[in-house]
Amino acid sequence: MYIYTLEKDGAEMLAAAFLPHGALYDLKALGVPYGTMNELIDHMSLSDLRALAPREDAAIEPGSYRLLAPIPRPKQDVLCLGINYLDHAAESAKFSDAFAVERPAPIYFSKRVSEAAAPGETIPSYPGLVDSLDYEVELAVILGKTIKDCPAEQVKDAIFGYTILNDVSARNLQTRHTQWYRGKSLDKFTPMGPCIVTADAIPWPVSLLIRSYVNGELRQSSNTANFITSIDQALSIFSQGTTLLAGTILATGTPAGVGMGFDPPKFLKPGDVVTCEIEGIGRLENPIGQ
Repeated sequence: MYIYTLEKDGAEMLAAAFLPHGALYDLKALGVPYGTMNELIDHMSLSDLRALAPREDAAIEPGSYRLLAPIPRPKQDVLCLGINYLDHAAESAKFSDAFAVERPAPIYFSKRVSEAAAPGETIPSYPGLVDSLDYEVELAVILGKTIKDCPAEQVKDAIFGYTILNDVSARNLQTRHTQWYRGKSLDKFTPMGPCIVTADAIPWPVSLLIRSYVNGELRQSSNTANFITSIDQALSIFSQGTTLLAGTILATGTPAGVGMGFDPPKFLKPGDVVTCEIEGIGRLENPIGQ
């Protein structure tokens, strides 16, 4: 199933497609009493969702709504894996010594997200503050159950679904500060979408083509099978001693081809359009503004 958060007639609502790129149906009209994605994740299982069926009277008229990020306001900061593809590790180290570190264990950091940017929404470029705006296409994993001290072999059963996340980064802020948090957390630096694809629609282990484009030029191209730290390992390790709530978002890292990886770097500028694409999920496109 493909679950969307929409804005229609000034209100937030949930919708579902039962086929890829299929018609959207109002979940409330199908008997789901929840109005936000966080509420749905808290109270409904994947088996509950599988029991739903499309009805003509619940269909949403195309063009009558605005697409929002699937989880516009995450419960907690987005949990992120850093340097999780070997080719990205190499290009990062060439750009700055700040990235040239030993990695005996997964690198975790987080992004502050007061409100995630919607598909099509403009990403501000922050002139005067940011001089090296960059893109990172990433597979985002959404937990459907609260976990703590979770064994790796049980992580699969705790996953609600997947979406696309662009880990927009201000490289000058990221490398200036000891931690990456500042350079990752400016407002609207976390575009997500277009939907959440439920976990039962994606084969495990996850092996999906992942790409990004800037103004139509292919920049990143890889497969999530190339993770250094797998999804089950990453969530299991972080959950040791730490509670991860249902609805937690894990961004799994980006492959080579980001702007800082080119010589000279190809950073984003106003007027650029970034497209992030993951097999089986769709495309997330955002323009860069002033």
